[in-house]
Formats: sequence, C-alpha cells, structure tokens
Amino acid sequence: MNVHQQGRETTAASRINAGIDVCKQWLDACWGDRSQRFHHDAEGIRQLAAALLEAHTDLVVMEATGGYEVAAAAALQAEGLAVAVLNPRQTRDFAKSLGVLAKTDRVDARVLRDFAQVIAAHPRRERYLRPAPDEQRVQLAALVMRRRQLVDMRVAEANRLTLAHKAARKSVEAILAALDEQLAQVDSDIDQHMREHYKETMAFLRTLKGVGRVTLTTLLAMLPELGHLRGRSIAALVGVAPLARDSGQRHGRRQTWGGRHEVRAALYMAALSAVRHNPILRQFHQRLIAAGKPPKVALVACMRKMVVILNAMARDHASWDPARTTPHA
Repeated sequence: MNVHQQGRETTAASRINAGIDVCKQWLDACWGDRSQRFHHDAEGIRQLAAALLEAHTDLVVMEATGGYEVAAAAALQAEGLAVAVLNPRQTRDFAKSLGVLAKTDRVDARVLRDFAQVIAAHPRRERYLRPAPDEQRVQLAALVMRRRQLVDMRVAEANRLTLAHKAARKSVEAILAALDEQLAQVDSDIDQHMREHYKETMAFLRTLKGVGRVTLTTLLAMLPELGHLRGRSIAALVGVAPLARDSGQRHGRRQTWGGRHEVRAALYMAALSAVRHNPILRQFHQRLIAAGKPPKVALVACMRKMVVILNAMARDHASWDPARTTPHA
C-alpha cells in the first residue's frame, strides 16, 4: 500500500489480524502464522480472546453463520477487539479471487485472516466493523426473530388446514390456537420492551405515515445503524439503493441487490401502505408510474425514500416534517 493516510496503512499493516471460522462445536482461528482450534463454549471463547489480545490483534473477521457467531463476536468486542462479521458470499468470492478453491475449517480461517488484512488497511474500514450490541437491542432482535418464526409456522399450518382431512383437522386447529397464543405473548413482550427502552424513538418515527409497529420494531432491532449513516449508505445497507452495471460502452440497467432482507421485507409492507395514505409518498409514487417506471421499481424507490427519511428523523431526533420532503426528490 503506497498511500499513507495519517499512518493508518502503516500501522494496520504492522499489526496482526485474525480470521475465525465458526461452527456449532468449534472456533477455528488463524492469526499471524498461527492456527488453533477452540471449543465453541464460554471457556473456549475466553481462551480465544486471551490469545488474540496477547498477540495485540488489530482486527478480527468472521462469517455470519445463522447466529452461531453472535456470542463469540460480542465477547471479543467486550474485550476491546474490533470485529467485522461478513456475508459468507463475500468471503467465498474473496477466496476464489485468491485461487483458493478448497474449503475446510482451517482453510476458511486462513482466508478470513487474509480478508482481515485487506479490511484493516482499507481507508474506510469502519464501514465493515460490527457495531457493539447493547443488551436492549439484543433482546429486541431475539423477540422480533421469534415473532417472524411464529408467523412462518402459522402460515404453514394455515395452508395445511385448507387441505387437511377431517381426521387431522383437529390437530392442525390445536396447533394454530397454540401459535396464536404464543404470537399474542411475543407481541405483548415486544410492546413492553419498546415502551421501556425505545418510547421516545418510537414516538417520533411513527409520525411518518405508513410506518407501523412491526416496521418500527424490525428497524430498531435489525438496523442499529439507523441515524448514524448517510442516506445513500443506509439505503445500500438495506438493499434498496440502485446499483450501476456499466462496463465500457455498455450502460446496464440499475438494480437493487443484497442488503438486509428482514428490514427490506418490513419496508416493503410499509411502502404499500404509505403510497395509499401518505400524501407525499403517494404523489412521488404516482409521478414515477406516470413517467413509465414499472410498478415494482416505483415501490422500491418509495422504500428507499422512506428509509432515508427515517434515517434523518433518527439522526435529528425529530418528527416527520412534510415541508422538508419534496415528492420530486
């Protein structure tokens, strides 16, 4: 690296970085020229943190593995280590770019270490770092995730009820009743948690017409960056920012891709409501349709506009002011 931004690249390159491959039983770590396997339990995480601190590790990179990485990432952050949790697709593409086609736990840990070296020297490395979770947000995220699981199970059982034989109908109805009871309990727990910890935030974010309780809880649980990034960055993080696909003389069609699907799904439902009941967004949506935009493109544009507005409201701790929002933006 030839460019030295206030010594960042020189400092980062001189420190050790680490990669950790996570599975249910093991944590395979690689830092510097060392590789070691730790048990994936409290004692193993403690030993791993001690080893990384002893080596004066600058950055730790791990993959998102369906939740198995959460405890280890939080524990390492609590010890003062910088942690980046990346999409497995990104790390696999990085491995292929290096010509690494083999895939074992030890190989994956080495690839993640090499990826950490690149991110550590990046001038905007902060964008890759995982924000330190607070206990209130962790609890809310767990409740929101559980609610989504219950809703998915209820949809599956309701579909079975339609075709269920009369001999099985009683069982399906009993499961539906139990799921309804659990949904009501989780909804009550979410409402109480929001009142206790996010009452003020919820009050001003709900002033944007189209945003309801489910959208708010999903945003606060799954998008902790809300209010801390620029509008374009938050839209890209959610996956509603148009991405260029140009090469040479070819100018491809812009399209959205990637992002956080839970947040995007909640914003989709909110946008469906907003284009009917929010005058500014309704006018914005109608203008895009009149200009010949496909309905889904116009709706995604409304989703992007909504998350940018909500981001500004969270940043300023302010209610929605229609006068500051132009339907032609």
